[in-house]
Amino acid sequence: MIKILIVDDDQMNCDLLQNVFTRHGYQVISTTSGREGLSLFRKYAPRVTLLDLRMPEMDGLTVLKEIRAIDPHAPVIILGGGATDVQENQARALRVTDFLRKGLSLDILVEAVNRVSQLPAQPNATPIPSSNSPIQQIDESVLVVDDDPLVCDLLVQFLSLRGYRALGVKDGEDALRMVEDVPPDLILLDMIMPGMAGIEVLQALREKEYPGGIIIMTGSHNEELLEEAWSLGPQEVLVKPIDLERLLTAIQLVLVCREC
Repeated sequence: MIKILIVDDDQMNCDLLQNVFTRHGYQVISTTSGREGLSLFRKYAPRVTLLDLRMPEMDGLTVLKEIRAIDPHAPVIILGGGATDVQENQARALRVTDFLRKGLSLDILVEAVNRVSQLPAQPNATPIPSSNSPIQQIDESVLVVDDDPLVCDLLVQFLSLRGYRALGVKDGEDALRMVEDVPPDLILLDMIMPGMAGIEVLQALREKEYPGGIIIMTGSHNEELLEEAWSLGPQEVLVKPIDLERLLTAIQLVLVCREC
């Protein structure tokens, strides 16, 4: 089984990526620390390393430099959210295998990992889907609203694999149009988005008397913003980084309470 190492300081991203690539037949090792990522790289010699660019303590470029000192040819893919041209050029100079700016779709990321994993060591290897038991379908729909395409796609796939009818949109206006057409049972709503922010979406949903459940996700610790969000009556507000088990529990509770 092909090993992948994921290094991303956002625990939710780590967990979602681990879930996706495990389903694609990879053995996945993950960490939220650049330093621990190096230790895991030395220990497991992964076939592909997925490396977040922006991390505290030790950023992606520093980790890449250390990896190159250990193995000059190791395949490394950097996820460069908010990267500058200078940073991308530095990564290219360090012979990064691929540099993917955030805003990419999940399909592009999976395709990149599949392609890289098939290079020299096992040129004919194709990841084999895991033989997990069939997914038990749940007759409830969840709409994910998040402007980060990768996070949106990952959450949709994560929830779909747990039996929910999950759909994703990248902005608030699309979310409101979708609610107008076919109201979902629950909306998972990012609070900080360009254009129409989550608070504005929530206000519009209340004006439309949307009957479903709403869970807010936010990376903001601004107390005034959080109070404003709570005042609009969501069933839950989860502060990022979000634990996936906690997210699932919150979704289940909201949907059960909605039926009561």
